Amino acid sequence: MMTRFFEDYPVGLSDKFGPIDIEQDEMIAFAKQWDPQPFHIDADAARSSIYGEIIASGWYTCAIAMRELVNHFLSPASSLGSPGLDTLRWLAPVHAGDRLWLRCEVIEARASRSKPDRGILKTRIELLPDGGDPVLSMVAGNFVLRRGRH
Repeated sequence: MMTRFFEDYPVGLSDKFGPIDIEQDEMIAFAKQWDPQPFHIDADAARSSIYGEIIASGWYTCAIAMRELVNHFLSPASSLGSPGLDTLRWLAPVHAGDRLWLRCEVIEARASRSKPDRGILKTRIELLPDGGDPVLSMVAGNFVLRRGRH
């Protein structure tokens, strides 16, 4: 991971990271702890659901996106956290064996008026399967230190 500061995230910057291979044991373990709906944890219940098989929790897909965002896009030298998400959409089910890619695009970057040591980014974040349409889409805000201002 390179060291980036606010100035290194211009509007239009786009990156893609992956692949991320989705493993059934991991997605079921997550769901058992955090989202124990039957179609996330029980193969028989999932077969009789509208999905026909176990699908990943949407929160699991968010956690995957966050891990990739932290590992590859946000610099540990400058990331100051997030004020939240503007949108979050689960667009299609994620299944064991899927291979996903994280795509990030900076859609807004502005210096903070109240705290001149940082800027505020808005980033469109998507998880995409090989050759397919997004399964997850969100717009996140992030506080990022400005170069030489910290």
